Amino acid sequence: MEEHVYDKKYANFVMALLAMIIVAVMYVEGMLTPSLPSIAEGFGVTVGQVSLVLSTYLITGVALSPVVGKLADIYGKKKMMSIVMIIYAVAVSVTGFSPNFTFMVLSRAVQGVGLTIMPLGMALIREEFPKEMVPKAQALISGMFGAGFAISLPLGSLISNTYGWRWTYHTAIPFIVALAILTIWKVRESRYRRPDVKVDYIGAISLAVPLTLVVLALSEGSQWGWTSTLTLGMATLGVILFIPMFLYESHYHKKGGEAIFDLKLLGERNVLVTNVTLTIAGLGMYLSMQALSYKFETPAPYGFGLDILDTGVSMVAFAVGMIIFAVVTGKIISRVGIKPLAIVGSLIAVMGFLLLATSPDYDLTLVYEFVIGSGMAIMNASLINLLVLSVEARNMGLATSMNSTFRYLGSSIGAPIAGAVLSAYVVTEATNNTVFAFPTNTAYSYAFIIGAAAFVVSALLVTFAKEMLGKRMVGSQEENDAVVNPDAVTERSEYQVGGE
Repeated sequence: MEEHVYDKKYANFVMALLAMIIVAVMYVEGMLTPSLPSIAEGFGVTVGQVSLVLSTYLITGVALSPVVGKLADIYGKKKMMSIVMIIYAVAVSVTGFSPNFTFMVLSRAVQGVGLTIMPLGMALIREEFPKEMVPKAQALISGMFGAGFAISLPLGSLISNTYGWRWTYHTAIPFIVALAILTIWKVRESRYRRPDVKVDYIGAISLAVPLTLVVLALSEGSQWGWTSTLTLGMATLGVILFIPMFLYESHYHKKGGEAIFDLKLLGERNVLVTNVTLTIAGLGMYLSMQALSYKFETPAPYGFGLDILDTGVSMVAFAVGMIIFAVVTGKIISRVGIKPLAIVGSLIAVMGFLLLATSPDYDLTLVYEFVIGSGMAIMNASLINLLVLSVEARNMGLATSMNSTFRYLGSSIGAPIAGAVLSAYVVTEATNNTVFAFPTNTAYSYAFIIGAAAFVVSALLVTFAKEMLGKRMVGSQEENDAVVNPDAVTERSEYQVGGE
């Protein structure tokens, strides 16, 4: 086997670059949420219509993730990440200048390609970093989600309230453009590329269509009505269309092709455990975080009566917990092991959610919010490592992108469930001939209990995974590669190695 010499200085630079990209993407997305009312007012659209600004972004990201991941495996991670960053930078640059609502929705749809950046970064890290740096790098990337979240909510709210929502975009342009330039200029191409493999475009379309229908129905169901013909019809059609997709992908694989939705890869124990676990955890997280943000803004005595800016600041405790414990996880995971930390992280999140369900005062809510963020960081950082250390290099881009698709589906389901729970237990008050309905403490408690239940299930699922790190997994680089990938010895002869 040809030995590959890793450049730790380069690895540290790329790790920092990827961390900054994640923070920037999270900032762009997080700052948009508190701006939705002013966007609706500025374009003269309804609350239901303005929600398309969020859902179109999610739909495009979910549909493109497996396609971009497969293209990265074929043509190289750096090449695809550069293309994605250019497209994302252009979309971010023009969105703030949207002349009308239709233009903004379309530019947001193009921005959805930004959701493919993280899986591409994770794949690049696994291929190009020394093995001992992989857990730390993956944990840092996870923590940056918290950093972006912490920056975007209060800062986005402040800019939007002071200068208008367009400036939330304008302020992001120089950072996104600079990061795109650094990616093109400094990042090296991945070693494993397979330009001889054909892209399964029919499979990609057959996967994208049902995903789009299901995610759109879940995202817009609260506005269209959950029992409306449009919502139920779209969701049902989406589910039905998965059947021919599975049949085609199975047939394509049997003919010797490499399917865009690789059922064999998905069937591997650690890949399956990671995808299902993070789907359920994503559902619980978005459900509970949406309920928590509502509680901060709901008038007393049913909530804390905060404005948008104070609500954003109050959510920082969650982000701080994510940042701190993602870093801690990266430092100890190689010694402790993935499974123990993932289980502990899930149970910490369970404890935080159950404590929130007791309807604590504001100060304790911030403490419990920090506990939840800490547990989620530990679990997420652990499971990301479980995935990337379990998959062969040739499938890394597709595996991480498929994982992102499952995450986004879980998130899409969590938000409408939160809306359903909060609307099921309300109290009405009349003020100046206007009737207001507010969720009760019972509604919030049930939402947090559901979140806790999701992480209990996640902890149980992790027990079925195969350990990939820890004391019993320590050995030489070649022995570790053999554990992660039994075919590592022959991989270099199977794939085109760029630059060597």
